[in-house]
Amino acid sequence: MRTVTFRGGSGLKIVGDVDGPEEGPAVMLLHGGGQNRFAWKGSGAALAARGYRVVALDARGHGDSAWDPAADYEMETMAADLLAVIDQLGADRPAVVGASLGGITALEAHAVAGHRDIFSAVVLVDIAPKVENEGSRRVVSFMMANPDGFATLDEAAAAIAEYNPHRPPPSSTAGLAKVLRQGEDGRWRWHWDPKFIAERGARMLADPPGWEAERQMRADRLHASAGALQAPLLLIRGLLSDLVSDETVAALRAAAPQAEYVDVRGAGHMVAGDDNDAFTTAVTSFLGHHLRATA
Repeated sequence: MRTVTFRGGSGLKIVGDVDGPEEGPAVMLLHGGGQNRFAWKGSGAALAARGYRVVALDARGHGDSAWDPAADYEMETMAADLLAVIDQLGADRPAVVGASLGGITALEAHAVAGHRDIFSAVVLVDIAPKVENEGSRRVVSFMMANPDGFATLDEAAAAIAEYNPHRPPPSSTAGLAKVLRQGEDGRWRWHWDPKFIAERGARMLADPPGWEAERQMRADRLHASAGALQAPLLLIRGLLSDLVSDETVAALRAAAPQAEYVDVRGAGHMVAGDDNDAFTTAVTSFLGHHLRATA
């Protein structure tokens, strides 16, 4: 595996890990909001071992990718980053697996590209064009909490456990060092630009009707994008998710009747500090059915 620096749509530094055979079908792994590329570590290794060329990216403002000086974290901008990286990879119609924010980025990129046939497969991991408002608020509230960071990694682990009590506690907090940065004051803060969530959170709290109207417009746009996909589409829902419901699944399948769907028992919505390995089996099975790898 090697770490590669790309340039996003505006020239911003985007960092990714590339693994697997160069001649393998390209699979891009996009993390959720507040996560980074290490959330896909186990899944990426499994896919690379099966002969795929795996590219796990840090979104702008996350992980080792640059923070935008203008705090531009709009979905269209993130979509432009993805399209720019695909161009730099020289990948012909890569598959894209997106968790939460990453899945929205994939559908937005398809919309920005004018619904051209740019992907060989799309996997949405616990995300749909329309999500439950209460679950969305809960995620945003979690990300806005603890702006002064944590005194210890154990304290951060406790915050994650409080958000997702169904998640098995980690055997070690060492993995949290990948998603937190220790400042000069010794405190640990999340490894993302606070401005990424601050502006969204402010809009959500200050103008609920406006926020809801914006969410609906986005959902309509992304449903249209999903329905226009020529590539195979899979929605994976964590059965414990409070973001993706039976209703939001039905809305996606009405807009995109070709979509396949699977529940993952015991999995909830992922946040910072979580890995996405609970979804690996569903991802590898779907890609194995639709893409021919080299291994």
